[in-house]
Amino acid sequence: MAMNHQYETTEPARPEIDKIAGPTVIEFGAPWCGYCQAAQPLLATAFEAYPQVRHIKIEDGRGQALGRSFRVKLWPTLIFLNQGAEVARLVRPSDAGAIRQALKRIESAG
Repeated sequence: MAMNHQYETTEPARPEIDKIAGPTVIEFGAPWCGYCQAAQPLLATAFEAYPQVRHIKIEDGRGQALGRSFRVKLWPTLIFLNQGAEVARLVRPSDAGAIRQALKRIESAG
């Protein structure tokens, strides 16, 4: 699994997300977003130790149902899930340590 580098332009439906088994991170953002671009090296560093965690990148925008269902307002927003339930959330992360801590929480939440 490991870190995903491509944003999905077609978002999955919320019921699909709620059914995902195991630890998963959903990253809402856009490829042109400066904050999203700045977060990529931090994510890469944090995900090195958690290759088993599924990473789903969703290109978010006005009117996108999945982002609104998670109340996303700023990019990037990282939603950390275990068995489809939100365990942690980071908005515009500025260090890899905070991302690693959240990854550790979803790995041990199951």
